[in-house]
Amino acid sequence: MKGLRWRYTPLPSQVEDALSEEQGEEEEEEKEEEAAPAPIAEDLTEPQLTEASQVLGASEIRQLSFHLPSRVTGHPWNLVCTSRDGFSLRSLYRQMEGHSGPVLLVLRDQDGQTFGAFSSSAIRLSKGFYGTGETFLFSFSPQLKVFKWTGSNTFFVKGDLDSLMMGSGSGKFGLWLDGDLYHGGSYPCATFNNEVLARQEQFCIKELEAWVLS
Repeated sequence: MKGLRWRYTPLPSQVEDALSEEQGEEEEEEKEEEAAPAPIAEDLTEPQLTEASQVLGASEIRQLSFHLPSRVTGHPWNLVCTSRDGFSLRSLYRQMEGHSGPVLLVLRDQDGQTFGAFSSSAIRLSKGFYGTGETFLFSFSPQLKVFKWTGSNTFFVKGDLDSLMMGSGSGKFGLWLDGDLYHGGSYPCATFNNEVLARQEQFCIKELEAWVLS
């Protein structure tokens, strides 16, 4: 008499349990992969300034450099104009002639607040607004806050003989400076959805530096 052979057939419920266990293990593995920290990017090359800044410290320069477009990484910062030279907006335009590269405009007001703007191209006289979405506003209050383009409009930079405007919306400007580069103002605007950059909406400039990053 031949021995009986037994065949084990898992019940449907047991098959479902096994599949659910395998699926659970796969989900856990996926979660572990998602939770894994991203590799830390190497530090950007620290900018080389042609002159020492009287407005920005080493830490502030380093923080700002992380928000600059990659195309300017490694380029020297050339100091074109400072308020210590006693220049006006018209002289700023003259100093910008021949430069096409982006500009970092840095200010310190009489309250000691540091803020400014990055323009994707040189600051110049213009009939209308110009620039690209690389343009942004920033403020150290005291931590760095950067206000990037929202996409709402393209009112980046406009240069008149008697004023410089950056960002606009509802008739107000994210940052504007008068022809003497002494009085200025800052208001929330649609271009950058920014906060008031200074401690007050209207301010007086104590120090100003214009750096060409090319």
